[in-house]
Amino acid sequence: MCRHLAYVGPAEPLGRLLVEPPHSLYRQSWAPRRQRYGTVNADGFGVGWYADGDPVPARYRRAGPIWADTSFADLARVVRSTAVLAAVRDATLAGADAEAAAAPYAFGPWLFSHNGAVPGWPGSLAALTASLPPADLLSMEARNDSAFVWALVLNRLRGGDEQGQALADTVLEVAEAAPDSRLNLLLSNGESIAATAWGDTLWYLRRPGAGTVVASEPFDDDPHWQEVPDRTLLTASRTDVLLTPLKSLEPLKEPRT
Repeated sequence: MCRHLAYVGPAEPLGRLLVEPPHSLYRQSWAPRRQRYGTVNADGFGVGWYADGDPVPARYRRAGPIWADTSFADLARVVRSTAVLAAVRDATLAGADAEAAAAPYAFGPWLFSHNGAVPGWPGSLAALTASLPPADLLSMEARNDSAFVWALVLNRLRGGDEQGQALADTVLEVAEAAPDSRLNLLLSNGESIAATAWGDTLWYLRRPGAGTVVASEPFDDDPHWQEVPDRTLLTASRTDVLLTPLKSLEPLKEPRT
């Protein structure tokens, strides 16, 4: 339904991560190589990044396809950051939320994206509204399944959960309520990344001294890209990646080298 990417590492121009690679997120908006659902991601895009000394990320989002924004490539050429989260969108259902429905969603230090869909939305998740304060429901950025999943994650983060735990518990809760949901979630606080593989593709690339990229699919043909197994939680820093099966939450492997 979408493609997304997160990065933490040495400062890089946004364009080097999102535009320049041969199979970049920019190109994935019209020619993804591994997308299982949908073929074109032209219903909006967004990028969030962190500036030195400011824990609250900036965002640039638009309702149309990324290739139609003549300003984005120029912006991406000059803006540098040590942490980035970006997405291109294929909407599950057409709506009136425009760029408000485009990831990343944000609150405080966090950026969030959802690649997937919740079948039967909104009725399938109606029972989960009881777990959220009314103010959280009223302040949702958009009226779609992704924004509601973000509200569930954010409620856990505000309650003190670590990023990975907040994603894992939300995925299991939503999947129980709507069993055929696809819930590839991506979350960053500017220092680390948490992600889930649940129904669609997820990969990561970690190179010594070059940081960590987590993405729906590889943006180049570097042989060091590793695919994340389905039903897995990924947590990553600039130097380490840990994969944990979502059902048991027992460590799958320790990839430090």
